[in-house]
Amino acid sequence: MGLTKWKMNGRLEPTYALLLLPALAIYGLFFIYPALSTFVYSFTNWSDINPHDVEFVGWKNYKAIFREEIYMTGIRNTLVYALISTLLINALAIPLAVALNRGFKTRALLRSVFFLPAVFSPLIIGFLWSYLYSTSDFGLINQGLAAIGIGKINFLGDANIALYAVIFTQVWQWAGYNMVIYLANLQSINPEYYEAAQLDGAGPMQSFRSITLPLLAPAITFCTVTVMISGLKVFDIIYSLTSGGPGHATETIVSLMVKKGLGEGFYAFGSAFGILFVGIVGLITYLQLRLVRLWGER
Repeated sequence: MGLTKWKMNGRLEPTYALLLLPALAIYGLFFIYPALSTFVYSFTNWSDINPHDVEFVGWKNYKAIFREEIYMTGIRNTLVYALISTLLINALAIPLAVALNRGFKTRALLRSVFFLPAVFSPLIIGFLWSYLYSTSDFGLINQGLAAIGIGKINFLGDANIALYAVIFTQVWQWAGYNMVIYLANLQSINPEYYEAAQLDGAGPMQSFRSITLPLLAPAITFCTVTVMISGLKVFDIIYSLTSGGPGHATETIVSLMVKKGLGEGFYAFGSAFGILFVGIVGLITYLQLRLVRLWGER
């Protein structure tokens, strides 16, 4: 009997263990092996110029990342994009959820309207906003500005505002999606808490600070972490709106990884940038979870 059992915190039939093998094989082949290969190649000189005589170069690729201004710009833009989009999306989603959690006739329609942009892919959103931002005659936003006497603004061609113009499109697209998550959390809060607070003389704002916001901690944790991670790995909206321009003003870590690692054939350098990116995402996610957990324990 002992030969037909496998002990691991108890007794498990070998048949059940065998059922895990296909999933583990796929995971190892398509995730573990590529990840380890990327880590190893990040310490080499592998590129289109040198595809065969690959040599170990140590930390050379990692040092080059911090010496080149374009890569530091990509890291800085990524952090700015992720932080601002996380703050704005959640700052809009929470009051929207609170407002649309009230009982009025058109709330179902308004929920659908605010959620609708999340249905479309970032590429479609990028092409849509490239027309809206355009300085040509069909640029709706600049037409509106001209109608009220304000000159045209080159939203995507001005290096000082291009990144923020991209951020705005993503706030517009994803605030409604996160609103739905907050709505689900709001509807799980017991109404008796608000009734008791009202009897004690608490006003709407005091009830929001003392009841709503603390009990939204699970949704806040989920939304802030997921939006932050999505912001750190942003690529598609950058590609469709600006392709990293003007003058690298909207380059991000992932866009530079694609350009340098794949487009220009510097595979080892792209691997190093990818490993650095994983480290940045892991560190920021850990710190964010710690901060949210500390806030929830208050």
